[in-house]
Amino acid sequence: MKILLLEDEYGLRVSIEEFLKDVGYEVDGFSDGEEAYDAAYSKSYDMLLLDVNVPSMNGFDFLKELRKNGIKIPAIFLTSLTNIDNLKEGYRRGCCDYIRKPFDLEELELRIEQACAAFLKHESSLIDLGCELQYDLKTARLMYKGEEIVLRKTEKELLEMLIKHKNSIVSTQMLQDEVWGEYVEPATIRVQLNNLKKKLPCAIIQNRRGLGYIIER
Repeated sequence: MKILLLEDEYGLRVSIEEFLKDVGYEVDGFSDGEEAYDAAYSKSYDMLLLDVNVPSMNGFDFLKELRKNGIKIPAIFLTSLTNIDNLKEGYRRGCCDYIRKPFDLEELELRIEQACAAFLKHESSLIDLGCELQYDLKTARLMYKGEEIVLRKTEKELLEMLIKHKNSIVSTQMLQDEVWGEYVEPATIRVQLNNLKKKLPCAIIQNRRGLGYIIER
């Protein structure tokens, strides 16, 4: 699991990063809201841990903008704010949990596990892509009018990446990092995407010249 951590208190950020990495998570730590916001679009994350009072863009606005743009990554606020209005504000912005500082790191681990389980429970695994196309995230099967379209492993990973960022542009760099995990020639990515497109009955994947690819719904 890949976690984005936004926390401007250096000591706490390092402690959280080290603890979560020790228990098996991948963590990218940020102290600046705008830097973290840019990262949320350039890399695929499974969980957001957000302090509220951080430079450039506060945690509330950070999550509000992501939700407005259709990004539904589960989020937990980590904050020293104790006012009930702040708590309500966090949930209005779209968080799934709220932890008041100071907190035990093992409690944070439990909250992350619970938030992910609750998120997956309420999120339908069947994604409607239009043109009578549906993709099941749990079974990794693409269906068209009740019949499966057989995809290769890389084609599935490309499609899932585009689905995860539906309505947002996915750059070639993002595809390279998340699907291959190492440098590959841009031509290789184009070939794999073209192979995927040929298997689809309609053009749900659009190319944004010079920017990347997008599924719009």
